[in-house]
Amino acid sequence: MFTLATLSAFLDSLEEGVIFLDQYRRIISVNEAATHMVGQHQEAMLNHFCPSIFAQTSCAQSCNERGSCALTPSEGITRKIQDIDLQLPDGHQVYLRMWALLLPPNENNLYCAIILRDRSREVELEQEVRERMQLGGIVGHSQAIQLLYEKILRAAVSDATVLITGESGTGKELVARALHDNSSRSKGPYIAIHCAALPENLLESELFGHVRGAFTGATTARTGRFEAAQGGTLLLDEIGEVPHSIQVKLLRVLQEREVVRLGENEARSVDVRVIAATHRDLGEMVKKGEFREDLYYRLCVLPLEVPALRDRWEDITILANKLLTDITEQYKRAPIQLTQATLRVLEAFDWPGNVRQLANAIEYAIVNCDNNVIQPQHLPRDIYINDSLKLVDETAIEVSSPQITHYYKTDIRNEDEMILIQQALKETGGNKAEAARRLGMSRTTLWKKLKEFQ
Repeated sequence: MFTLATLSAFLDSLEEGVIFLDQYRRIISVNEAATHMVGQHQEAMLNHFCPSIFAQTSCAQSCNERGSCALTPSEGITRKIQDIDLQLPDGHQVYLRMWALLLPPNENNLYCAIILRDRSREVELEQEVRERMQLGGIVGHSQAIQLLYEKILRAAVSDATVLITGESGTGKELVARALHDNSSRSKGPYIAIHCAALPENLLESELFGHVRGAFTGATTARTGRFEAAQGGTLLLDEIGEVPHSIQVKLLRVLQEREVVRLGENEARSVDVRVIAATHRDLGEMVKKGEFREDLYYRLCVLPLEVPALRDRWEDITILANKLLTDITEQYKRAPIQLTQATLRVLEAFDWPGNVRQLANAIEYAIVNCDNNVIQPQHLPRDIYINDSLKLVDETAIEVSSPQITHYYKTDIRNEDEMILIQQALKETGGNKAEAARRLGMSRTTLWKKLKEFQ
């Protein structure tokens, strides 16, 4: 049978704070971690009431109102989990997660246990994410991209394999780079390999390396990408294009953490964080027998999905301006501006090619604009002349070309217009603001058109 002394010695080795109470809510044991978390010495806590230590919390207020512990077996309340904020004596604010657990009857008069975990860093990250407009090369402030920031920072703390998915052009390689730069491996190498760009025999050599004479043309030994990324991160871009024969060898590397160079039998240990990226549905490929199931689950430990640009249209303005600045600096041109009309056109487009297509459109406009102002007509034709803009209110967009103005005014009949409006309202659940955005018109214009068709 253990004593409180032996129990305390064991608990002091834990990172979590642990406090034991008797049935009168008095603290009868506390470990060192708990004293650091609440900012008090052990002597000041022992034999004191638990509510006096956590006086600022709702838990303590509830406890004082009851006059007894909220954990009561008669009412079936045996555990309670809550997040608490504490103001320490030195004025420092800490954020803790508290688990209160009712204990079975015992000889040491331990009634319940309180377990504390410091979540200050977690709160700090959440606050940091909410204030972010950029993470590495990723730019945006929409809810979808803020959630991605949060997932990236959480995944960066881990060393587990990450699978990044998303449509082509969404910036999966930027996510991989942000993961590396915010991880403990940031001072190590970051190496990326595009798996679809190399034939099977060259891809195998690139990944695992080869010895001299391993194949025709191998006149010298070569270090593979896994060895080159030692202590750092390796991005396997377009992992869905890897042939089956190499999938088997990748699985071995992930399982055994060692590689074997082509033409050699010696296994070499590697310490590499693997990130895989693909625009393909690997789950569907597994069902069709096109991708190994065991490799899929080895890769998809921490999945991250990068949203399409059409699902974060709020970021288009900030993205467009950032791309504009970067590209004008690259061309060494004077500062260029995007008009509000141009931004409205950009926001109304669906962007099937995502951020990459937006970057190409901005570069096209920079080359084709005559002065330092980009108008809608400077954009690629398929962007400002497209179905989503047939309903744009000509009073809401500046159009210098008479042909384009004529297009807006005459290209669509009233009945066709109403069909599209009704479809947009159906897709948005009746949200007129969102429907107007998708149709490329102002909310006032949409309201007027609805009145006209009544």
